[in-house]
Amino acid sequence: MALGFLIYLNESLAKVYFFIAVFYFMYRIISVADSKKTYEVLTACAYFVGAEVFFRTTKGAISYEAGKYMVIVFVLMGMFYRGLSGKGYPYFIYLMLLVPSIFVASTTLSFDANFRTNIAFVLSGPVCLGLSALFCYDKKVTFNQMSQILLFMLLPIISHAVYIYFYVPELKDILTSAASNRSAAGGWGANQVAAALGLGMFIMTIRLFTKSPSAALKIFNAIILGFISFRAVTTMSRGGVLAAILAILIFLFYYYNKVNYSKKNEVIMVLALVFSSLAITWVIGVNKTDGLINLRYANKDHLGREKQSLTTGRAELFEEELEGFIANPFLGIGSSRAKDQRIEVDGQGVTSHSEFSRTLAEHGLLGVVILLILIFKPLEIRSGNKGNYYFYAFLAFWFLTINHMSMRIAMPAFIYGLALLNVTHEKPPLHRKPLKATDS
Repeated sequence: MALGFLIYLNESLAKVYFFIAVFYFMYRIISVADSKKTYEVLTACAYFVGAEVFFRTTKGAISYEAGKYMVIVFVLMGMFYRGLSGKGYPYFIYLMLLVPSIFVASTTLSFDANFRTNIAFVLSGPVCLGLSALFCYDKKVTFNQMSQILLFMLLPIISHAVYIYFYVPELKDILTSAASNRSAAGGWGANQVAAALGLGMFIMTIRLFTKSPSAALKIFNAIILGFISFRAVTTMSRGGVLAAILAILIFLFYYYNKVNYSKKNEVIMVLALVFSSLAITWVIGVNKTDGLINLRYANKDHLGREKQSLTTGRAELFEEELEGFIANPFLGIGSSRAKDQRIEVDGQGVTSHSEFSRTLAEHGLLGVVILLILIFKPLEIRSGNKGNYYFYAFLAFWFLTINHMSMRIAMPAFIYGLALLNVTHEKPPLHRKPLKATDS
């Protein structure tokens, strides 16, 4: 919280923060014992996933794609120290299937397009996912370690939420419509900020159920959940919030079915606390925005008129990309060509919001294989570890995120990797009674 306030006072501190974080996590990965390197790599990745949009907002990172690049660097370090599972070979195939689209793009991109930056922008997310999946596949972590990994992801999101709070102290001064609002998101793209804060909502809810043993801690965490949720909904961007809520519901379904009978009553009480926190947040949000968030989520404009499209143009982009796939079914239209075509036709390069349709358009039938690997390969892990109540929630979060904001940030790529971990219960220590001396 203090970090978010200090960076609000002086944004140049964000660059210092970025480099301290880079060197701190690199030092930990290099210096820790080999048996703990997997955990250290995952916490390092998690921290930069949580901080990525915050770094973009405050211009703290060395480049726009620094979050993805840092995750790639950390998992490559992890591969060097800890190796890979041979069972994860389909993800190596997945990475190889991305390559042909680069050669196709070299012949299809317009003359004015910057080849290197366009390719890097489009493929950095898929490459980040492939490498994360390769590293994480069947790596063992305990449930307690997973909680700590999620905590490392949450901490910079809390800093980010505090920064936004001071950046936008009074929402009524800046909200004039029921559209997503860059200023309400702290001066950065509302879609990305809402996705990051939605991730915070998801993790905070998980911690309420799994890491809040006392009543005081439950209330404290519920307050933080409400605070993050308030900043998320008042960005007026719905995708990140709805993805978080659906992932939370999936997590609760599997968690409730996993816990023993005596703990089910506690789960119900905590669920009531979560709903109370979110309900209070919504009421405050409605008041602070003069009812605009009600109109936004009802798909109405600021005058209460029904909007023609629920998807704010995403459905049209989806259809255009499917047409590109049908027209070029074998090798596709090439990486970044979908955006390039929109520049030629419409004069502006609107980027895809759906990784699903973009993959089909730009990779053709190879894209079909890519999607089949991504959807069905994780089920192999699930078949051998049905006790992991995170699995479907993580996969759902990944799928929902890539279909409302593509892979603009590293978060969906890394969350997908987390779903592939082999999460185990900690082994209780054995207490042996000393042998009694017997009379000879």
